[in-house]
Amino acid sequence: MPTDKTYADLLEANNLIRRASDINWWLCQYRTVQESALFPVPAYMMLSYLNAYYRYPELVRRIEEVMPAEELGDRARESCTTLMSTPIGWCLHNFYLLGREYLMDLGVVRATDAVDDAVTVLSFWKRFMLAYHRADGHLTTGDFGNRSQVFPERQLQVFESDAIGCRTGDRLQTALAQFTATAAQYALLAHCESRPGIQNEGPYRVGDNHMMVRFFLNLAEGDFPWLDGVASDVPYANLVVPVVLRDTRVTMLDDWSMFDCEPTYEPAHVAAVGLYTSDYLCDGFKPVGMGSADELATTFEELREVLRSATNELWKVFASYSRDQMLDAGALVYYSLPRDLAHITGTYDQDDWFTLDERVQEFRPLFNDEYARDALGELLGYLSYAHQQSHEYTMARYSDLPRHMESLIPYSVLANDEFTTTSGPMRPGSTSLPPKTALWSTTRGKLPLEQVNELARAFRPRSMELPYRFLDDEWVKTHYEDDAADELYRLAQSGSRTLEGRGAGLLRGDLPDPKG
Repeated sequence: MPTDKTYADLLEANNLIRRASDINWWLCQYRTVQESALFPVPAYMMLSYLNAYYRYPELVRRIEEVMPAEELGDRARESCTTLMSTPIGWCLHNFYLLGREYLMDLGVVRATDAVDDAVTVLSFWKRFMLAYHRADGHLTTGDFGNRSQVFPERQLQVFESDAIGCRTGDRLQTALAQFTATAAQYALLAHCESRPGIQNEGPYRVGDNHMMVRFFLNLAEGDFPWLDGVASDVPYANLVVPVVLRDTRVTMLDDWSMFDCEPTYEPAHVAAVGLYTSDYLCDGFKPVGMGSADELATTFEELREVLRSATNELWKVFASYSRDQMLDAGALVYYSLPRDLAHITGTYDQDDWFTLDERVQEFRPLFNDEYARDALGELLGYLSYAHQQSHEYTMARYSDLPRHMESLIPYSVLANDEFTTTSGPMRPGSTSLPPKTALWSTTRGKLPLEQVNELARAFRPRSMELPYRFLDDEWVKTHYEDDAADELYRLAQSGSRTLEGRGAGLLRGDLPDPKG
C-alpha cells in the first residue's frame, strides 16, 4: 500500500533536503569547525543528532497543536529567544536529517522509513523560516547571499536612533569591548564550548555604515541545570546588542551566524551601541542602561563582572563532571536548541528537552573519542557513508563530487515500495546530569516552570494581534499615514529614549542626530 503523502509533498521535502545538504557541505568546508579540549564534542554532536531523529517529530507535532509554525516564526522575530537565526534556521531539520543519515549507514533504518516524520519536520521548518525571514523574503541566509535582515523598519529605527555614540578608546567603547569578550567566553562555556549562545543578525545599511544586531543567549538560570547557582546573580537571560560599525562592511553572515568584515571587526570600529533584553514573555525589546553614555558604560562594566564571576564558578562545576556528564550536557545543549518553540507555546517539559531517549542511550558505548571523531568526520566532511554516494555522473553544487551529505526520500514509496510512516513515539529518557533545581529567569522575574508555562499560554505580544501582525513593510510604504501604521510603530517605540510616541512616517533623516 503506498504512502498517503503526495508526490508534491515528497518533491518539496526532497528539495529542502538537497538545499540543506548543499549549504551544509559549504559551511563544513569553509567555516571554522568546533573543537574543545574540555568536552567530547564529536561524541556529543552524534548523540544530539540521534536524539533529534527520535524526538523532534513528536515534539513539533505537539507544539503545532498549540500554535502553527508560521506564527512561531513571527513570534521569534518580534522578541529575543533562542530561536534567533542559527538555533532553528540550521539545527531543526539538519539535526534530524543527520541522525537519519547515520542510522541509515548503520542499517538501523532505511531511506524509506519514517516518511511522515521527515515530511513533518521539513514542512514545519520551512514554514517557520519563511515567516521568520518574511522581511527579506528568503528561506535561509545562504539564499540571501549570506546575510539576514529579519527586523522590520520600525524596530531598526529604534535600534539606530537610540544607539549611543562612542569614540575610539573612550569609556563606552572600552566597556563594550571588555563586556563582549567576557560574554562570549561565558556563553561559549555555558553552551559546552559551542556557539549557539552567540548569535548575529544583519547587516543593515545605516547611511554609509553597517549595523549588526548581536545576541548573547541563555546567560541566566533557566533550562541548563549546570547554571543553577552558578548564574544566580546574572540579571538577564538574553542580551541584545545593536552595533553601528564605522568604515567597516559586513561582507558575510552565514547560516551558522558567523560573520566576516572588511576590514576585520575591531572594537575601535564601533561608532554607536545599544543594549536590550527580551524573551518569550516580553513584548518587544526592553532597553537596559540606555539613559546616557555613562550609564550604558557602567551597565556593561557591571555585567562584565557578573559574567566573569559566573564563568569562574562554571569552570568549577564542569571540572567536577564525569565524561558521561560532559557528554550529556553537550548533547542536550545541541539537541535542545529549538526548545523555545515549547516555551512560547507554554508546553515546555524539562524531560522532553534535557534527557536522552532510551533508544539513543543504546548507542552511547560506541562513542569513544576516536570513533566519534571518525564518524562525525565521515558524515560532515568526507561524505563517505554508503548512502551519501550518488551515481558517477553527479556533480554536487559546491564540491562537484558525486556525493551528498543528506539522502533524499525515494519516490518509490508512492508505488509499492516498503516504507514506514514514523520511528514511533518518544520513549522515556534519562541523563547523568544533576536534576534541575533553580527557578527560571525571565523578564517577569524568577519563576517556577509551571508559572512560566501558564504565563506563556496566556501571553500574546501586541504586535501579533490583528491587524498588526500582517502589516508588514510592504504595506507601510503606501499606508504610513494610517492610524494602524502609527500604532504599530508606537509599539516598537515604547520605551525608546528618542522615538517614544513618534509613530510612522519617519525617514532616516528624521531620526535624532548626533547620538548622545
